[in-house]
Amino acid sequence: MQKFIVLLLLSVFSFSQAQILSERERATVVDDILADRFNNLLPSLLERADIDMWVFISREYNEDPVLKTMLPSTWLNARRRTILVFYRNPETDVFEKKAIARYNVGANIDSAWNKEEQPDQWQALIELISRYNPDKIGVNYSKDYGIADGLVHTDYQEFLEVLPETYKQRLVSAQPLAVSWIETRTQKEMEYFRNLVQITHDIIADAFSRKVITPGVTTTDDVVWYLRQRVTDMGLETWFHPTVDIQRTDEKLESHIVSFSNRPEGKVIQKGDLLHCDFGITYLRLNTDCQQHAYVLKDGEREPPQFLQTAFKAGNRIQDILTSNFKTGRTGNQILLASLKQGKDERYLPSIYTHPLGLYGHSAGPTIGMWDSQGGVPGTGDYPLYENTVYAIELNTTVHLDQWNKDIRIMLEEAGYWGPDGFEYVNERQEKLIVID
Repeated sequence: MQKFIVLLLLSVFSFSQAQILSERERATVVDDILADRFNNLLPSLLERADIDMWVFISREYNEDPVLKTMLPSTWLNARRRTILVFYRNPETDVFEKKAIARYNVGANIDSAWNKEEQPDQWQALIELISRYNPDKIGVNYSKDYGIADGLVHTDYQEFLEVLPETYKQRLVSAQPLAVSWIETRTQKEMEYFRNLVQITHDIIADAFSRKVITPGVTTTDDVVWYLRQRVTDMGLETWFHPTVDIQRTDEKLESHIVSFSNRPEGKVIQKGDLLHCDFGITYLRLNTDCQQHAYVLKDGEREPPQFLQTAFKAGNRIQDILTSNFKTGRTGNQILLASLKQGKDERYLPSIYTHPLGLYGHSAGPTIGMWDSQGGVPGTGDYPLYENTVYAIELNTTVHLDQWNKDIRIMLEEAGYWGPDGFEYVNERQEKLIVID
């Protein structure tokens, strides 16, 4: 254990810190991205959703998940009761951003409430709504998406108590608008997203190396906590606790869920083990989600056995099948079923559970399967694929190894981008096993 800690401390500074911005630099980037999204993206999303006005009502420490993505870099939470109003005039295309709050919400949203002139915050909101007179008022309630269901009961009830009857008839769910805001990536965001995925890959490569792993000594938990500590030392965050698991010749294939839950703790890594990790980090309000495999060489081996390399390629093939079925307008369920059929027709044993990725790890957009819902996912699986969106291309395929007299499971996950020119990985994918010499 002492040797492990020394290696951890030494390797922290060997990693390229130049990739990571300071807190002050990050704030500048976050606010720049946010201004671009407000001014160049949101008006088009309002038009696509056919919603004139979008109203957010949220209180400190109980923030609407969508509103939280709209706060400036220096606001870590909403303040008091924060009300945001976005309005697009469908005739003139004029776009307005207002806050019924005691403060400007950063540099992007000006306060439209003077408490000295109108002491009642709710009445100030009603006056603004009456001035704009929108045909459709979107508020965040949603059956299918928790992220789009951020208007809490108390705020909704108080809003209805003051809202004139005329406007109550114009209230609609903002689900399509909320989902599109969360799922759509701008070109500015993608520049940083590519770097974030590279950082994720580099940390995994570092963890799956002899700098960290000594066969016969290092445990899977050692590697998990190395990943957590590395991220913390770099000034980043993990959005879920990483996992590391082992497949080996003399142990039966466990249920898929064991890779992510109820794993045996402190399992010692040995030569000849096939390792797997699930790991994701947060930076500049974006999130990664990545699963990769590594092989620990036995004495005398110079590379992984060919049968393991061939098995790994089966995972890559399922990735190719899935992403070849991406098409704008197709629903998640349509993509899922077409991909599973094609994979089975090619005599693979695939399981696909791909999810949107971006401002949240398990984000909003089309769900393309769940590991326990391979026949389709009602609701979120019926949502269509749009361009300029990112997905965790997450799946597995079961492969029988005669050499081990057992089945193994190749489990892969990489960030992929769907844009006007089709599909591409945000920053490459794993195409061969990481080798631990």
